[in-house]
Amino acid sequence: MSQFFRPKRMMVGRPLDSARLGETLLPKRLALPIFCSDPLSSVAYATEEILLVVGLGGIALLHLTWYAAAAIVLVLVVVVASYRQTCYAYPGGGGAYLVSAQNLGRNAALTAASALLVDYVLTVAVSVVSGVAAITSAIPALGGHDMALSVGFVALLAMMNLRGVRESGRVFAVPTYGFVFFIYLMFAFAAVRIATGATPRAASADLPLHAVSSYTGLALVLLGMRAFASGCTALTGVEAISNGVPAFRRPKSRNAATTLLIMGFFSVTMFAGITVLAMLYEVHVAVEPTELGLPPDTPTSTALAQIGRATFGDVTVLFYLLQAFTAGVLILAANTAFNGFPMLASILAEDAYVPRQLRNRGDRLVFSNGIILLALAAIGLIVLFKAELTHLIQLYIIGVFVSFTLSQTGMVRHWRTALAAPGLPARERVRHRRSQAINAVGAVLTGVVLIVVLITKFTHGAWIVVIAMPLLFLGMRAVHQHYERVARELAITPGARPWEPAGNSVLVLVNALNAPTLKALGYARAMRPTSLDALIVAVEPGDVRGLREQWDAHDITVPLQVLSSPYRDFTRPVIDYVLDVCARHPGGAVTVVIPEYIVGRWWEAPLHNQSALRLKARLLFTPGVTVVNVPYRLPSGRARGG
Repeated sequence: MSQFFRPKRMMVGRPLDSARLGETLLPKRLALPIFCSDPLSSVAYATEEILLVVGLGGIALLHLTWYAAAAIVLVLVVVVASYRQTCYAYPGGGGAYLVSAQNLGRNAALTAASALLVDYVLTVAVSVVSGVAAITSAIPALGGHDMALSVGFVALLAMMNLRGVRESGRVFAVPTYGFVFFIYLMFAFAAVRIATGATPRAASADLPLHAVSSYTGLALVLLGMRAFASGCTALTGVEAISNGVPAFRRPKSRNAATTLLIMGFFSVTMFAGITVLAMLYEVHVAVEPTELGLPPDTPTSTALAQIGRATFGDVTVLFYLLQAFTAGVLILAANTAFNGFPMLASILAEDAYVPRQLRNRGDRLVFSNGIILLALAAIGLIVLFKAELTHLIQLYIIGVFVSFTLSQTGMVRHWRTALAAPGLPARERVRHRRSQAINAVGAVLTGVVLIVVLITKFTHGAWIVVIAMPLLFLGMRAVHQHYERVARELAITPGARPWEPAGNSVLVLVNALNAPTLKALGYARAMRPTSLDALIVAVEPGDVRGLREQWDAHDITVPLQVLSSPYRDFTRPVIDYVLDVCARHPGGAVTVVIPEYIVGRWWEAPLHNQSALRLKARLLFTPGVTVVNVPYRLPSGRARGG
């Protein structure tokens, strides 16, 4: 069957020995692009999200951007400082889920987990779609193919992650560091041009920005809150490092905390710099071109694209490089989720809250099932929302701040427990109190932001996430209850002995006398059964007569039982006969032997054995029955290496 695995080996690579797991641990230079591509890339559209909201009030309200950006910088600094404490306190990873589980209880932990899982799916969808938007901003001819491009990029990212963490890290390092370099290069160009008396202006600076309504009083406050909430997309992905501490080289906690600090510095300075340039260049953006006085089908550029074009001026090669790296890092920002989601899912699987298959590592020592599940969920979301960033972004960051708030609240309780330990040295006590204070500020601040986000985004699509999270929560509870029930039913009482059936009645299913049938009959005899019969369903009487003649000609001593089927059903007569045998031999075993031949090519398999598959599915749920498959590999399949 080697032909089944050749395409897989070409895409994923050769399997790695479990003993080489340590070789996949990450140095900081690779951990940064792997775990931080999402928060670093978020600065490419966070400022634009603020401008989109304040622009609803027209040019007169653009000054609110300064206040929203300043508040976001404050929250970002506090969250980074808070999660650094988590990296030290929980070196085993797990982030908000594990912190909540150990300090706030199971329900809080599952709430955090459901929030993170939803957020990871949205991260992939939003990051890839925004990356495609950056591409179409630079190459308008690609407009209209957003969905196909987005789905293709998600599939490509999944395949790259299936090859392994280190390999994907090397690939992702180039666009991530390239994006950071060109953002700071853009800042340097802008500083030089402004210092030398130039006044760069965005291409949209002279376009009117029509207010959609009059915003005063409470409406103005709500608009400002909504702008702040939209800009908080800059904080997405900050928690990924705390989830993935085990993936770092030793000392794990210190390396993770240092990487988080570097990420925080880059995010704060790049977000602040882009916002300053957007205001200085008078960038105008709107959801619809008509709000800028443009025809409805006019292609529009992103805010960062306008800033880059205005900054680099005639040096167009730098502008296109900036757009290329922006598109690259936005698309690869989804990689943060491709690392966080499978790792969190494996922890949940270990605790029996999601299917156990999600804790298994694949050939390349990554959680392959989690990667594939995330890719499928993100593709479904992209297709459902037709790759429209404006709609997808409204679902974003609800889950982020739910997990932020629960994580920081759990950390406050963690430090309180640590402080209650007897004999704690004074130096440790001071350090714990400082950490507790940082997490307390983080909990309050992120809790307030969560309320603001819920209020301002609920009617704009966030209600979908508010429904999805409880459904996922209930689903995980149901999975856990199932595993607990199965464990109770599988448990044995003290002194229990292996079951010794009172005899074994063996039934061999046949439809013709051929090599697979003879092999199955021989295998059945080897069981030394108390009774042995061959069964054939009489769908066509002529076939039965021919089989009886062959049976006698080959002097086969196994009795041939013919089951009548006037309605041409193969499954029901066999089930009825098996149940009758079970009733006649209470306390005994009934074994159904099914011969099955194995073909050499994958496309040949659906052409054979379909009746046997249906019958096996039914027999598996028949009490007291054991099903045995006797495979017969065809010589043609063996000749092809199958």
